[in-house]
Amino acid sequence: MQYDIAAIIQGYAQGYFLMADDDHGLGWYGSRDRTLIPLDQRFRYPKSLQRVLNQERFTVAINRDFPAVVAGCANRETTWISDELKEIYFLLHKTGFAHSFETWQGDELAGGILGIVIGGAFIGESMFYRIPEGSKVAMVKLVERLRQKQFVLFDAQMMNPHLERFGAYGIGDEEYQTLLQNALQRRCSLV
Repeated sequence: MQYDIAAIIQGYAQGYFLMADDDHGLGWYGSRDRTLIPLDQRFRYPKSLQRVLNQERFTVAINRDFPAVVAGCANRETTWISDELKEIYFLLHKTGFAHSFETWQGDELAGGILGIVIGGAFIGESMFYRIPEGSKVAMVKLVERLRQKQFVLFDAQMMNPHLERFGAYGIGDEEYQTLLQNALQRRCSLV
């Protein structure tokens, strides 16, 4: 199947995101409330995680095993990442838009975050872990990387208790659109 990468990126640039429904059909979704991971002093994490970070058990990589991160994110009982969406992620990866931010323990993939980069926006699609703390360390290291590369926005799309522990907060669509348009004016690179 042929996909129009420019049209897909345009959809994300307007604040929509792709998800497969129960019948594995693909659709564009929007939300009146968006969840952001703060890139400023509001970002926080549990003290127990600081101990893990200090132990340096994990190393970080970008795009070392993109297919494994996509597979890890899709590997759950109920997934919105269909085979068709995986194909789109691979195309977005080939064209430089989709990235995997990974944690490794030796030669074993510990966890990762799948995201799409457009301008100064990192749109987090999903995350997973195979080794406890793997995705949490990825989150902390990714925020450090986004700050260093002067990103404006880390969009986590939807709130959950896991994200709340990192200081994630919700904003309305109007505020989100303003931030997103601001982020799109930047030229940032994750790698």
